Amino acid sequence: MTVEEKLGQLQQLTWNPDTGPGEGQNEKAREAAAKGRLGSVLNITGAKECNDLQRFAVEESRLGIPLVFGLDVIHGFLTTFPVPLAQGASFDPAVVAADAEVSAREAASWGVHWTFAPMADVSREPRWGRIAEGSGEDPYLTAELTAAKVRGYQGDDYSEEGRIAACAKHFVGYGFPEGGRDYNTVDISERRLRDVALPPFKAAVDAGVATVMASFNTVNGVPAHANPHTLTGILHEEFGFDGFVVGDYNGVQELIPHGVAADGSDAAALALGAGVDMEMVSTTYADHGKELLESGRLDMERLDDAVTRVLRVKARLGLFENPYTDEDGEIAKPTRTARRRAREAAARCAVLLKNDERTLPFGKDTASLAVVGPLGDDTQELHGTWAGPGSRMFPAVSVLEGVKKAVPDAKVTFARGCAVTGDDTGGFEKAEAVVRAADAAVVVVGEKASHSGEAASRSDIRLPGVQEELIRRIARTGKPFAVVVLAGRPLVLSGIVEQAPAVLAGWHPGLEGGNAVADVLFGEVNPGGKLPVTLPRAVGQLAEYYAHENTGRPYDPDNKYTSKYLDLAHGPLFPFGHGLSYTTFGYSRLELSDESVSAKAVRDGHAKVGVTVRVENTGRRKGDEVVQLYIRDKVASIAQPVRRLRGFERVALEPGESRTVSFELGADDLGFHTNDPSGELLVEAGEFTVYAGGSSEAELHTKLTLT
Repeated sequence: MTVEEKLGQLQQLTWNPDTGPGEGQNEKAREAAAKGRLGSVLNITGAKECNDLQRFAVEESRLGIPLVFGLDVIHGFLTTFPVPLAQGASFDPAVVAADAEVSAREAASWGVHWTFAPMADVSREPRWGRIAEGSGEDPYLTAELTAAKVRGYQGDDYSEEGRIAACAKHFVGYGFPEGGRDYNTVDISERRLRDVALPPFKAAVDAGVATVMASFNTVNGVPAHANPHTLTGILHEEFGFDGFVVGDYNGVQELIPHGVAADGSDAAALALGAGVDMEMVSTTYADHGKELLESGRLDMERLDDAVTRVLRVKARLGLFENPYTDEDGEIAKPTRTARRRAREAAARCAVLLKNDERTLPFGKDTASLAVVGPLGDDTQELHGTWAGPGSRMFPAVSVLEGVKKAVPDAKVTFARGCAVTGDDTGGFEKAEAVVRAADAAVVVVGEKASHSGEAASRSDIRLPGVQEELIRRIARTGKPFAVVVLAGRPLVLSGIVEQAPAVLAGWHPGLEGGNAVADVLFGEVNPGGKLPVTLPRAVGQLAEYYAHENTGRPYDPDNKYTSKYLDLAHGPLFPFGHGLSYTTFGYSRLELSDESVSAKAVRDGHAKVGVTVRVENTGRRKGDEVVQLYIRDKVASIAQPVRRLRGFERVALEPGESRTVSFELGADDLGFHTNDPSGELLVEAGEFTVYAGGSSEAELHTKLTLT
């Protein structure tokens, strides 16, 4: 290959589906493909359109190397599943895999080879809009679900029909921006980087992820696109990743405003030298790569390594044998099976936050029901942020429609009450009237899709507009009612919880969202979802997360000089792992295979500790419980979190049925990283507390000693 052809393989350009003036990089992409100076295009879809562009590369270029087509397939292509944060609430890898499998099949039929998902970023910052794209605040949960999604997209062989290559993003630390503002500075210690931010990426690599995307942020002053410590030292050398790293949109060029590169030549040298193999949209590699080689600022070995990585993924995709997509096989609409899986997923993601006096489930014999609220009849916002092209083609099932289907003999009335945003209360009177005339009410509130996701940070994460006031007015009617919150992020729900007897977090639930919500409201599905994030009492409380360190002055209500707020009750509104059911569960018999074991044996991988706990359905109906295992290292050379999730399993139990759930604790569970850049993992002698239960506030515990 010539130098120009090699640099071409490292170039990704973006496609604009609208032709004519302002079509973006379309013509540039055609010309570069025909000359063999283009490796990839993003944002192009449609089997014919992809094939037409592919022919320039395969049939007109000297070497005929095919292009790889990428797209943000985040939680659905034609069939929208719940947003990823909602999927985190399922605590169920099968839910995540179902989304990926359906999405891959649909996207591949449209010519897409590669998705920029899953997002493996752990985040404890609900003001950050992109928290919607991840699995929440915990590294263990995020790692398990990230690996499941990689396997769902790629299968055992991502060259097979209906599979696509995955991309773990954003590497690394993107979920910890100062102030919750997107793209902002990240200042994170080495140990927190390794114990919190990196585990999901390691899980993705272990699951065989094809590619990784660099993040926009700095990490301790070094932009992620120019960070050899993370991209080369950790990702390639420690993790053994053999796929390629793609930059984020214009991320290489943005090294200039970051202030670490003077110009495009500097940016290219830094990014390619650090380990970014493919440049997205900006063209510094193609523009300056040859001169960098000639000047010695870039060596041929590194260039060849990057090209090899790109070609390896293309070969694994089977593009050299099958560069074209069958245009007759393009899936036209969500199938009945895809809709069923999306509906099941959305119901498994719902979290029942509050249910006083057994307000829910509503009886199917309810004679009349009012549905009120600005999202009650919505068919668009339910798709959520980063929804695929299907969101523009197929309206979501509204909650109103779902309720009507669930109770076809009931009189169902609707009043919007107010808009999602704004201060107009003119619709309150009608909303109150329809509630007074009904036996019960469902109040559907929340965010718009655009209120979360990329570039959608919010300083105030209460319900927008006058929605809280609407709920207060409905409460005054005295009628039983449930609030359904549809959002892409954790919201401050203190004002709602004070007023409503029942609150259901439905998230942005996707195409079948209204049916899924109705399934839960009327008891067709017993809710079993759990919070993958802590719900704070107030914005000023952030960051509020369960795995915090104890401090030298932990909270004491009787001592002013301890860690607390003067004007706010201590602790979260709802803790990580919380979620109610229409039945109840009891825990007992928490036992260890060994109460004492050698720390050295654990560290060297020669010993693990088995943990078992018995969970019983103590209620009157079948239900799901997420059994959660936490540990606490009571005394360590570096202060440790008060609890760390180290296992979970979602189980379904009949009334009176019990099950013994088993876990295993090894070095990764009982150890922790130091601030040594080499990644030192310590497993120290000492006492651990092992907890099991239904949330991060589980009380059942036992003692483990490492000697």
